[in-house]
Formats: sequence, structure tokens, C-alpha cells
Amino acid sequence: MEGARDCAFECPDLLGQDADEFSELMMTLHRGLVIKVLFAVAEDEKQWNDAEQGIVRQIMKHVGGDLSDLKERQNPIHQAAELADSLQWASLLAPFVKYPPLIERQSQLMTQLIRIAEIVTKADLKVNESERMALQSLQRDLQVVFAEGKKKRRHSADSSSGPIDFDIPGTTSKPGRMALEERRIPLATEETLAQTKRRQTNAEKRSDDIPGTRPMGGRTVISKDQPSLQEVLQELDELIGLESVRKDVRELLHFLQIQLERVKHGLALAPISLHTVFVGNPGTGKTTVARIFGKALGAMGVVKRGHTVETDRSGLVAQFAGQTGPLVNKQVDSALDGVLFIDEAYSLVLDDNSDVYGAEAVQVLLKRMEDDRERLVVILAGYPEDMERMLQSNPGLSSRFQRTIHFPDYSTTELVQIFEGFCKKNDYLLSADARRILMERFEKEVESKDSHFGNARLARNLFEAAIRKLASRIVGIAPLTREILTTLQPDDIPVST
Repeated sequence: MEGARDCAFECPDLLGQDADEFSELMMTLHRGLVIKVLFAVAEDEKQWNDAEQGIVRQIMKHVGGDLSDLKERQNPIHQAAELADSLQWASLLAPFVKYPPLIERQSQLMTQLIRIAEIVTKADLKVNESERMALQSLQRDLQVVFAEGKKKRRHSADSSSGPIDFDIPGTTSKPGRMALEERRIPLATEETLAQTKRRQTNAEKRSDDIPGTRPMGGRTVISKDQPSLQEVLQELDELIGLESVRKDVRELLHFLQIQLERVKHGLALAPISLHTVFVGNPGTGKTTVARIFGKALGAMGVVKRGHTVETDRSGLVAQFAGQTGPLVNKQVDSALDGVLFIDEAYSLVLDDNSDVYGAEAVQVLLKRMEDDRERLVVILAGYPEDMERMLQSNPGLSSRFQRTIHFPDYSTTELVQIFEGFCKKNDYLLSADARRILMERFEKEVESKDSHFGNARLARNLFEAAIRKLASRIVGIAPLTREILTTLQPDDIPVST
């Protein structure tokens, strides 16, 4: 629900800044997506064997559907299948196509949905040809919605205006907000089935020629919707500060460009590892640069997709013996043909080497880096001293991660620019006096900073606090003009504590 909260904050026109209601709507979409995925990988007759039925029961219980009599009575599952057929990917994925905070989570969403589908198909420990094709078709359907959404955003001056136009049972669209009429997606009611049948005429059609997909077992095909290297480099140049980081990334990309040209001329390739360590304090843009780097590699054809999978210790290390290896393998599998970004990677290695699960995660990761060296780029991120300790603790790590990019803290001026960026994005203005107070506040923070200095996160936290103070200050004023609603004054800037 973090994405829902971010979306409600950054795109308040959705529902009048009511984050709780938007979060509930996202839960309804979650249920619809799970139902759609389950039946997307079902065989034509919508039947599952005993092992698959057990998994489906548990998943349906999670999303609020009761299929406890699945084996005895087939009618409920047929009704659920009919509902799934009527649910449209374009509607279910609408928030992840239209609104920036959720657009950034497209790759995470796709990974989660594919995992749900794989859990069902692998329940009986084998995947038949029909199931394999269904998984490929599911991934293709998701990719085409995201690709079409990206095309529309490129041709739209304002990609975040107006409410989402939903078309799923249990939700309606109202001017300026989205209201939930029902808290659950029903599985078997005559009213629901009648509603969904009326939508079947607009059902999505699958295509064998979809931009963004790649033939299996053949050469790499660059997606028609893939951003160009020039576009990615422009995104890199638009970052505030980080001059040394941008220089290091550009040099590496230029080197790769020349290597690709050498290949065209039949010349030998210079050995190079793309695995990299990002070191710096929190909020210095490490995750953002990792995403840009991945897109650049995809644009150049160095990797096929160029997506970035973000994780940390919690996504790699299990609590019980025997579970860590599969957990790491799942993360690596989702990152293949792209970038695996591991934040706070130093937490995988303790000073006294007593963490057997963390050590297991590192060993599995190193093996996969070797086995899939042509398809995987790994970026480790964390505090400078902690990352140095981690690399020295394991020869396998130090030998594979020979490039380190340092992310400096932001200066006072850069922090003000980041704050003003939040203002511009959310239709606020800083008065001259407020800007002076803000500058003084950041100067104090920079002077007293320690290794846990928040950087851009501090700027965002101050911005959120400032607009809350603005709201409290003007709530009793009438009439409220546009200037009053949008201009931050000195009293709105939080004082240091």
C-alpha cells in the first residue's frame, strides 16, 4: 500500500487526498488482478488437478473468495472463470499505467503476478506445454498494456490529470475521486455476471506481434517501446547534483558503446564486469541511478529488458533453514535480462560471520552471477564503510565487484532545488522569504549532519510538513484564492528540532 499512499500524495486530484479510500480501491484491484491471473493460466476447460486446487483455494481465500467446495461443485469455479474473462487488463492495470508513483512499480507488480501464476502451474511439480504457453501469454498481455500506456504518456502533456477510468465490478468513477461501492469483488452473483457480460464486447485481444516481447531462443529484439540511449542519458543529466556520479555512469556507457562497435567490426572485446557497488548515505539517488543504468543497458542491447528489480535483506534471507536459497533464486530469476539492485547489501554479512542465512544468500547470489553472467547485472548499495567491510569479508564478492561509484551528500543549494522540485510537481510555490528560511534550515542540517543524514528524504519530509502547516494556517481564510492555496510562507517552513 506504500504505492497507494505515494500516489494519493503526489496526485491529489485522484480522490481529494483521501489516501485511505484510495488504498481500499487498490485492495479491490489487487483482488481483481489475482482472479484474472488465476484463470489466465487455467487450462481451456478451467479445471485444475488436486494439487493445483489446493493452491487455488488458499489464494482465493486470501482475496476474499470462498471456493471450499471447488472439488465437489464445479459451478462456482465456472462462475469465477466467467468473471475473470470479463475483467480487462487495461482496467485492472490502469493506476500502474497512468500515475507516476505506481508506474515506477510496474516491474514489481509484473513479478508478483507472474509468481502467483507460477505457484499454480508448478503445484504438481511439473509444467505442461499448455501451462507454459499460458504463462508466456500472461506475461505478453501485461507487457502490452504497459507498453501502450507508455506510448499514451509520451503523447500526453499531463499524464496525471483526471481520475482513473475504471471498468471493474465493484468500482465506479466519479468526478475528481474514485468511490468504492463494494468492498469485495463477488465471485458468483447474477448481478455481477450480468454486469461483466455487458463488458465482454470490449474484451482485450491477444496478439502474436506485440511491441516489447522477444522470441524465445532467438536473437535479442529491442522493443519498439524501448527508450533510446539519448532519452536515458537526458534523464540522467536532469538529476540534481550528482555530477561525479553522472560522469562515472556516462564513461561506462560510452565504453560499452565502443565495445559494441568493435563487435560489429569483428574485433576482440575487452573483459569487463558490469556488477557495481553504489556507496553513499540515504537519499542520495542510488536507486534512481540504478534504474536509469538498467534502462541504458536495455536501450543499448547489452541486456534484453533493462528493468530493475529492487530488494534488500528481507527479500533474500529467510527465517528458516532451506528457504534462503529459493528466495534468492526467485529474486535473480525476476531480474534476469536486467538489473538486480540490493539496497543495504552489507546487512547480508555480519562482522563475526555468525549469520549463516546471510552467508547462504551471498553464496547463492555469487553462483547465479556466474551461471547467468550474460543475463544479469547486480548492483550492491549501502553506506561506504559498511560496503567496504562486506567486500573484504568475501573474496568472491571483491573479485566480482571491482567498480565502486560514490554518491556524495547533497549541498544546501541542491537540497533547496530538490524541495522546489517537489513544489513544482505538486503545484506549490515558495515565497522569497520562505526560500530564505528554507535555505537557513538546510544549512543547519548540513552543518550538523552525520552518516545517517537524510539528504533528499529530508527535503521530501520538510516539504510534506510544510504543506501540512500551510493547510492549518489557511483553513479559516475566506475566500481562498489560488495564490493563498499554493504559496508557502516563512511560517510554513518547519523549524529545526
